[in-house]
Amino acid sequence: MTDTTFHTQVIAILPKLRVQALALTRNRAAAEDLVQDAVCNALSASTSFIPGTNFAAWMHRILRNRFISNLRKRRDTTDIDDVPQSVFATDAAHEDRLALKELGAAMNKLPSDQREALVMVVVHGLSYEALAEATGCAVGTAKSRVFRARRQLEAWLLGDVKESGRVGGKAREMLLKHQSLADDASDEARRLA
Repeated sequence: MTDTTFHTQVIAILPKLRVQALALTRNRAAAEDLVQDAVCNALSASTSFIPGTNFAAWMHRILRNRFISNLRKRRDTTDIDDVPQSVFATDAAHEDRLALKELGAAMNKLPSDQREALVMVVVHGLSYEALAEATGCAVGTAKSRVFRARRQLEAWLLGDVKESGRVGGKAREMLLKHQSLADDASDEARRLA
């Protein structure tokens, strides 16, 4: 692989890396730093990338490893309240903003491994195999994490679980619509495979 091709692939994956980094760090500045560190690591290790393999999984794995290394160095926890509320804000109608806030609140309640798996599959569009490779787990474990995250979000957003901080409303409709779209995309991917 030439340096130009490698650099082009790195640039193309930057938005997805930013989303994953934000899901991991829950802090925009820390996410940007994490992406920068991961790209620096990837550029210095570009000769270890095997052409023809999954570049996205390789980059996501570097980002995740860098995140874990940073956590080990700091031995510090990231506070959920560090996520700026503007991350969930849109220029859409007020109802949509409320639905996104509800969804964001529910996403923040998920365990980090489930949240990361859900973001990588639903937002980034990674396959379960690529997710498993990026997170260093078995394909069945990756599928289980995504399934449990979806099931828990559905329970919270549809109100199946009674709790004082229960979310619902418009976010329910968004979740059902998004789940339907994700299922359609999965069916299409299976059909093409």
